[in-house]
Amino acid sequence: MSTIRIWMTVAALIAGLLVQGQRAEAAELFVAGGCFWCVEADFEKVRGVREVVSGYTGGSTKNPTYKEVSRGGTGHYEAVRIDYDEGQISARQLYDLFFRSVDPTDAGGQFCDRGESYRTAIFVTDPAQKQAAEAAKAAAEKALGKKIVTPIRNAGPFYKAEDYHQDYYKGDSRTLTRFGPIKQKDAYKRYRSGCGRDQRVKQLWGEAAPFVN
Repeated sequence: MSTIRIWMTVAALIAGLLVQGQRAEAAELFVAGGCFWCVEADFEKVRGVREVVSGYTGGSTKNPTYKEVSRGGTGHYEAVRIDYDEGQISARQLYDLFFRSVDPTDAGGQFCDRGESYRTAIFVTDPAQKQAAEAAKAAAEKALGKKIVTPIRNAGPFYKAEDYHQDYYKGDSRTLTRFGPIKQKDAYKRYRSGCGRDQRVKQLWGEAAPFVN
């Protein structure tokens, strides 16, 4: 075998090892924190998070639509799948951030959004995630000094939400609102401010709130 072919073979082996390493570090977890636009916007800022996908989980209806979930009766939550790099951030750290980005004392929804689909929850895929979630919940309850009602449930099927919900917070497409036709990203800003999410999180968590200025 020529020297060039040997080096090409070595390079291919190294590339394969790097890909395997990346796959080994790739992980995902599932949380529900009220409006999935907001949870997506928050966690896509976190170092080590590769992608956040909005969707539905926790219920029994297969392939639910946004209208079905928001109407109630499906059992589904608005939720997100967080794809992250375990070499940069752990599940425990993500759960700690999650608890401090919501009102985990509210069992009826989140902020201005009420009803079953807007409740908080963590959906775990294995014993390690369950242990991390329970530890984060206990720590958050101790820090807050109040009972946390966010359940920790076993993960079931996760259904990706409609395309227009993905990255809504930075979308340039125009949408019709009570303010008239405006870009999605501007509609999102007005919704988030009007819903009182950041105000309540800051009131509850103070300086510990990671996504509130």
